Order: sequence, then structure tokens, then C-alpha cells
Amino acid sequence: MFDVFGSVKGLLKIDSVCIDNNVFRLHYKATVIVLVAFSLLVTSRQYIGDPIDCIVDEIPPHVMDTYCWIYSTFTVVNRLGGTVGKDMVQPGVASHVEGEDEVKYHKYYQWVCFVLFFQAMLFYVPRYLWKSWEGGRIKMLVLDLNYPIVSDDCKADRKELLVNYFTANLHTQNFYAIRFFICELLNFINVLLQIYFMDFFLDGEFSTYGSDVVRFTEMEPEQREDPMSKVFPKVTKCTFHKYGPSGTVQKFDGLCVLPLNIVNEKIYVFLWFWFVLLTLCTGLSLLYRAVVVISPQVRLYLLRARSRLSPQDQVETIAKKCQIGDWFVLYQLGKNIDPLIYKELIGDLAKKLDGRENV
Repeated sequence: MFDVFGSVKGLLKIDSVCIDNNVFRLHYKATVIVLVAFSLLVTSRQYIGDPIDCIVDEIPPHVMDTYCWIYSTFTVVNRLGGTVGKDMVQPGVASHVEGEDEVKYHKYYQWVCFVLFFQAMLFYVPRYLWKSWEGGRIKMLVLDLNYPIVSDDCKADRKELLVNYFTANLHTQNFYAIRFFICELLNFINVLLQIYFMDFFLDGEFSTYGSDVVRFTEMEPEQREDPMSKVFPKVTKCTFHKYGPSGTVQKFDGLCVLPLNIVNEKIYVFLWFWFVLLTLCTGLSLLYRAVVVISPQVRLYLLRARSRLSPQDQVETIAKKCQIGDWFVLYQLGKNIDPLIYKELIGDLAKKLDGRENV
């Protein structure tokens, strides 16, 4: 199992410099790891076995398996409520009359691993854009001040560089912050589109899949109709046609077992709850961001919380001078610089800004 998931361990690496926030990391780190791991899992035959096994007379098993895997299988819709004990058949695979009984074809299973990997790449797109737009600015400004042990001379020189940078670039960094906010919005749009995409991929079953599973667990045993078996049937039917010796088309009705769907049903239950939680967290994060952009008082409060060791009058002096871009860069630096060094930086910057106003 370690060999299967060993290839995603590189995604767990912690960045030396933080250029985003926890909600952002839920998208490009946690969700990408989950999707890539699931994609690898559904391709690991040593843990699941053959993805499909079909039973039919007169047709070689490997031929039937390959044919049904490529051309899809189906279940009988009005037989999905049956139980093994009552009807002596698996739900959805009872006898049916062609052209009269409604059948549902299942073609998704051969695409699951590719779709999951494609979704993982889409979740990384906002992160890629932000890294490209950010251009290593925060890492350049930190200048190893994220380490508590720095020589006094080196610390003084680097603090002076930071103070000079801020005073020289005051009110010119708004576009830098706006691009980050755009990437946060892209995260929210992406997760919504992903939910709609999976709903389309599973023929409209994903949007209510998780709630249906929860409702199923609360029902009485005799009233239960498993939604997981409806969306991810473990036993399906497959019809194979071939020409007989006289040229007549012969039809062979086979029964197919899909062990892979035992894994698929659990994967998509987890993804339903994960995506709902991710959507809520991202939506709340956007509301928080809107308040931060609109309210200077909120920015002042957040800067006080970040520079809690600094006197409040120094923080207020800086907050009055800063626009949203200046505040954002300074707040990001507070995440990466040692608190004691950050306190000294706030003090030097406040003096510089206050002295420039008095000139």
C-alpha cells in the first residue's frame, strides 16, 4: 500500500515560506492529494482484483470481460429495489423485456481514474497562477528573517532593506493583493464547477449522493433501497452478440461482477462530504476577504493580532498609511518572520512613516 501512495508524498512537503492561507492549501494540497491517491487506488488491481468479471456460456471469459468493460454494462431500473432473499436475484439484474423495461447503462467506471486525476490538476490551477503572479516576492522580502537566530548586524541590514522597500513602494502593491483575491475566487468557482461536473459524470446522481446515503442509514431495514448500489452497482448485465454458423446473430445475456465499484462507492461518498465542506469553507473565506477589503478597521484589528508584541500606536500609524496591497504584504510577512524580529520591523517602519509625514 505504501508503494501505491508513495508517489504523492512529495505533495506533503511544507513550504519554507507561506504565501497563501489555510483554506487555499485545502484546495491545492489536501484536495489534490486526496484525488491523486484515489486515482492511484482504483488502478491498483493487486488490492481490488480484476475490475470486471463476467459469466456467460459459450463465450471465453476474457473476451466477455473485455467486451463488457469497453462497451458498458446495464441494470434494469424497475428491478433496482429487489433483494437477494426475496426475489432470488441481485437488484437490477432480473429478467427484462427489451424495448419495454427501462435500462440504465454504466459507462463511467473505465474513466474514473482519469477523471479523478484531471480534477486534481484543476484544483492546482489557482495555486499555479498565484505562484506565477507572486513571483517569489514574499520569499525575497523575508530574507531569512524567519529564523530566530540571526546576527544583529545582518538583522539590522535586512530590516532596513524591508523598511526602505515599504516606504519606496507604498500604495503601489494593490494589484499584487488583487491577484491573490482573484485566485481565492477561482478556488470557489472551481469547486462549484467540480460538483456540477461530477454530477454530469454520474448521470445526475452526485448532487444528492451523500445525503441519500445518510438517509439510507436511517431507514428501517425493510424499507431500504441502497443508493450506492443504484449509482455503483456491483452486479450488472451485459449483452454480447455474435454470428452463428449459419450467419444468424446470436445474443448472449451475461452477468457481470464489478469489484471496482466497492471502492468507487466509498470514494464518491467521501468526495461528496469533502466537496460540500470545502465549498462552505471557501465561501466563508470569501466573505471574510470581502470584509477585509471593505473595512480598514478590520485590517487594523488583524494587523494588531499579527503584531501582538508591538505597541498599538505603532500598528495604528502603519495601518493609517497602508492601502490594501501594503497591508496584505505586511500581513503575509508576519506569517513568515520571527515574532520578535517582526516587532522590531513594525517599530522601525512606524518611525519611518511617521517621520516622513512630519517632514
